[in-house]
Amino acid sequence: MAKLKIIVSATSFFCTRIEWALKLKGLEYELTVEDWFKGKTELLLKSNPVHKKVPVLLDDGVVIAESKVILEYIDEKWKGGDFYPLLPQDPYERAQARFWAQFADDKCLSGAFQACLAEDGEEKEKAVETTLESFTYLEKQIEGKKFFAGDKMGYLDLVAGWIPHWLSVMEETGGIKIFDAERFPSLHEWAQNFIEIPLIRECLPPRDVLVNHYIRRLSSVRSLKLNKP
Repeated sequence: MAKLKIIVSATSFFCTRIEWALKLKGLEYELTVEDWFKGKTELLLKSNPVHKKVPVLLDDGVVIAESKVILEYIDEKWKGGDFYPLLPQDPYERAQARFWAQFADDKCLSGAFQACLAEDGEEKEKAVETTLESFTYLEKQIEGKKFFAGDKMGYLDLVAGWIPHWLSVMEETGGIKIFDAERFPSLHEWAQNFIEIPLIRECLPPRDVLVNHYIRRLSSVRSLKLNKP
């Protein structure tokens, strides 16, 4: 079998979730790393001409883009036998995992980033409050469980896997506070369990690299907002 290739950014949680999935499946892969600040390479633009974003999975001539789509492709192609399952077999449970994964990206992740970008004062307070409300829904999904998937981590755990490592960086660089252990005790316990798994930890980018990246990225995005007519 030809080795899989992934076009990634070294600081992107969307890319790291793909690495986690491939490692859980026991699959070998090669990384092609993009630099967020140096512009998009010809390989990325050719491989993903629609969105022009990482991650992109290259599988022996097949090109798959968008992280959650890639996760489902991996789970569907390499299933059964000794391959680790990412999504539940039960149709209802699969639908629930997909729903909450989309919610985690659209509401929790996007909300946290928008709170980072928001101007100080009422705008930032409203953005933080909206994000806290979204995290409350996610907290209910993990109550009484070790992982979102139950006793073993699965699809939703990988999608929400940015919370234990990236969120604190976003809080620090964006001047916000979201992830409080008293407010979200179940999520906090899950995050501690998740990040201590060796397979998970070995894929995490260094925290100082993330901090530097987010300082530059937030500054860049704010500058673009200010320069818009």
